[in-house]
Amino acid sequence: MTWPTRGAPGVRRAKKKVALVSLGCAKNLVDSEVMLGHLKRAGWVPCARAEDADVVIVNTCGFIGPAREEAEETLTKVLELKRADPHKKVVATGCYVERDRARLEAKFPGMDAWTGVRSFDKIAAIVAGRPVSVADRTFLYSDASPRLISTPGTWAYVKISEGCSHRCGFCAIPLIKGPYVSRSAASIVREVRTLASLGVKEIDLISHDTTGFGRDRGLRDGLARLLERLDLIPGIEWLRFLYGYPEEITGRLLDAMAGSKVCRYLDIPFQHADPGLLKAMKRGMDGSRALRLLDRIRTKLPGAAVRTSLIVGFPGEGKREFSSLRRFVEEARFDHLGVFTYSPEEGTAVRGLPDGVSREEKEDRCREIMALQADISLAHNESRLGRTIDVLVEGPDAVTPGRWTGRGRFQAPEVDGLVHFALPPGSAEPPSPIVRVELDSAGAYDLSGRLAR
Repeated sequence: MTWPTRGAPGVRRAKKKVALVSLGCAKNLVDSEVMLGHLKRAGWVPCARAEDADVVIVNTCGFIGPAREEAEETLTKVLELKRADPHKKVVATGCYVERDRARLEAKFPGMDAWTGVRSFDKIAAIVAGRPVSVADRTFLYSDASPRLISTPGTWAYVKISEGCSHRCGFCAIPLIKGPYVSRSAASIVREVRTLASLGVKEIDLISHDTTGFGRDRGLRDGLARLLERLDLIPGIEWLRFLYGYPEEITGRLLDAMAGSKVCRYLDIPFQHADPGLLKAMKRGMDGSRALRLLDRIRTKLPGAAVRTSLIVGFPGEGKREFSSLRRFVEEARFDHLGVFTYSPEEGTAVRGLPDGVSREEKEDRCREIMALQADISLAHNESRLGRTIDVLVEGPDAVTPGRWTGRGRFQAPEVDGLVHFALPPGSAEPPSPIVRVELDSAGAYDLSGRLAR
């Protein structure tokens, strides 16, 4: 599409450019990719730099306090760009807008448009200033949706559901996104076939509750059934799913993970280990049960890598409860681990509980758990030295010229470490999207090696 100059028929100027800043999680990134797809279909040209764009869109995250702070800092910066160039339009969308639009509108009056999580497919009309009808639920894309993949060409995210029907006491996601809604398995299969035809080798299934896939449609073991279908698609080499509830890791799912393409990798946020705190959090699996689940996983899937997320500083977390969490981390020996410091979220079940842990103590506990995990992660990585593993190529090393980066099956994109590797003398690039790397050096998070002969 070209943009005619008003009043001068036949005279054309360059297509208008749009930049989109995607904040927060991988699920937000997929929504951003779909918005870019709709904008490109409407004639817009995506560009990387907000400074160069006619329109800047910020897809906000409103999950926790630090995410909201990042969103506000970003909105401040794009409004500074607009002040320097009054012709530039700025649009805010996403979770934070859905959660607290009135307050944001009052704080940032210079924005040209606001929209939450229900109208991603109408972003071209919103940018153009046309009125749109707002759906009664969160937007969920399909294989028919236009989408510009922004991840490296070797892998892509596929969002399989939207919303969440769990009611964890600390989490605002159900308040923002609404109840759980699955895509159809057929739509997901069609999308993955299309991605395979584009050369994508790894599919990462994501949602707020990936292990609950199909439950709203009356399916049992919906994720296991989906993995079994995706395992048959030619061209796809690795399948991975991210974010699963501990109680939903079934025997059928573990059986499906034994398939040739499914990475033996589980992302299971346990949140804590202390039974009392977990009850207050409205979570169902304490540390003892979690350790038994880990034993079952590692027995069924030898070599499985497990990632978890934990919360420190939750109301009621005294020294005894924190010691219980520390012992849990020592015994569980996770391959990968992330820690959040608790922040009260408006509208959640535990919002009114006294926050008896100071911010400084929360940060100290976070650092203590991460230091403990760094030692465990280093031991895991050192145990891999001397092995030759499959590595999915990500791209040239950003720090060391002549080297490349990728990931093993035990590393998820963007949240885990990388494998850095050297090419043979005279080689300009890796010979294939998945290469064999002999590991010879290990850090707490990254590994290094060289292409196997």
